[in-house]
Amino acid sequence: MDEIPVSVLLGALVVLLLLSAFFSTSETSMMALNRYRLKRLVQQGHRGAIITAKLLAKTDKLLGVILLGNNLINAAAAALVTVISFRLFGQGEFALTMGTLAITFAILVFSEVTPKVLGAAFPEKIALPASYVLSPLLKLAYPIVWFINLFVRALLWLMRLKPEQSAGEHHLGMEELRTMVLEAGHFVPQKHKSILLNLFELENITVDDVMIPRNHIEAINIEAPTSVLIEQLSTSHHTRVLVYQNELDNIIGIIHVRRVLHQAQGGELDVTLLREILREPYFIPAGTPLFSQLQHFQENQERMGLVVDEYGEIMGLVTLEDILEEIVGEFTTHAPSQTGLYRKQEDGSWMVEGSSMLRDLNRKLQLKLPLDGPKTLNGLILEHLEDIPEAGTSLKIADHTIEIVQTHDRVVKVVRIFPPAPEKQ
Repeated sequence: MDEIPVSVLLGALVVLLLLSAFFSTSETSMMALNRYRLKRLVQQGHRGAIITAKLLAKTDKLLGVILLGNNLINAAAAALVTVISFRLFGQGEFALTMGTLAITFAILVFSEVTPKVLGAAFPEKIALPASYVLSPLLKLAYPIVWFINLFVRALLWLMRLKPEQSAGEHHLGMEELRTMVLEAGHFVPQKHKSILLNLFELENITVDDVMIPRNHIEAINIEAPTSVLIEQLSTSHHTRVLVYQNELDNIIGIIHVRRVLHQAQGGELDVTLLREILREPYFIPAGTPLFSQLQHFQENQERMGLVVDEYGEIMGLVTLEDILEEIVGEFTTHAPSQTGLYRKQEDGSWMVEGSSMLRDLNRKLQLKLPLDGPKTLNGLILEHLEDIPEAGTSLKIADHTIEIVQTHDRVVKVVRIFPPAPEKQ
């Protein structure tokens, strides 16, 4: 060793530091690698990804060969620095202290911190090429790694830890998926992001939140005169209409408007035949989550259903279109009676019917009314005031000023919603 020039020893030290850096950056990049991106590359047949996936399937052995190589190299580098220090400063405590400080600084900067920062920043670019080196190294050092892991497993057994049970894939929950979508940035288009977020909300939204209220359901009374029935059917804005007998709670079926108008072209309508072509109504229990109801519509091949409470009384109507609007956004094909619920005024305020659903108001008018209580604007106002208000009464809910315009039969019929005041700088 004394005959080897210092320059050669310094060159060997640099090589050892680079090898140590390789193991450090490989370890960090392997652990920081996106497992789902890796699966995608494996499915595409990427050879480096396949090798990397096999290494990550045996994490204990992978870490064993990386740490084995890293520690051996660091120990060799420390011994080499000791020799260099003795050659430069002579044998003594000063030389040993200087060598220890120098190698500690060099390993921290060049072989630990910097490589691991790079490995965490560019895991895919480093881990996949590194797998070509780590895989044969693992095969060569397998007996040593296996022997070391014997002691590791024994120590874990004494600590009553079983990493095998938790070493599998990390499954993402709904909140984790939501966070991934929100942080996707420009990788996911804004419209796609909105649809995905709406899908996550389907389990938290029930049919009560999106149903057409009872007093807005379009239906015909089969006991009405024939002329009235023909007029109602010919002016209907829907392809399917509910049919009841005497009262709305007594729904007897659903008819397809086109089929009825076809036989009523002569000016007469056969009520007996009308009863024969009725389809049985489909009922939905109140509180059913939208995602579950979407599946029920698909399984039962239905497009609309009546929401009923625990007493069997009709609360409202839900269609497949209502659920789809919660996912992809609002469609423009609405009946005039529905589009007239919101009328914008010259001062920027909105005239809104009290029976409007709060979710619709928030979505269409960009409001922030609370959704954890009543479902309609009328219910929200009555709950807030704990009394039946008179026309001209004003209140403030969620920074929105609301003025009662018209009331009738203990129900708020029309209100005016003012936009929130701009925040002062």
